[in-house]
Amino acid sequence: MFALRGELDFDSMVQLQEAGDKELARGRGAGAVVADCSRLTFCDSSGIGVLVRLWQDLATQERALRLAAVPGTVVRLFSLTGLDQVFAVYADVEQALAVDTDHGTTVHADLNGPAQPKERQKA
Repeated sequence: MFALRGELDFDSMVQLQEAGDKELARGRGAGAVVADCSRLTFCDSSGIGVLVRLWQDLATQERALRLAAVPGTVVRLFSLTGLDQVFAVYADVEQALAVDTDHGTTVHADLNGPAQPKERQKA
């Protein structure tokens, strides 16, 4: 599980890329990755790009990216870009983890900016 805090932008995207690379190294069959976005404050196009690449890379391993507790501003950004139809978005971490029993690993990525994806809200 990723715990994203702060801003996800050009200046901080490398931190998420590195955390994503560590998770990808676990390989096929390692289960879904949950991103706790509850403390995310901002996301720009660079942040979206990193999330999309992570989603694509996980898909090649037959794994999923699940976004939890995504702030409203980020959900709106996903809606405007059509990513709300791509990312799986859950109301909270518990719902994202409840989808299956493989919770993956915990990786903390402290960011200095906002970012949040949106897809189907599970209430």
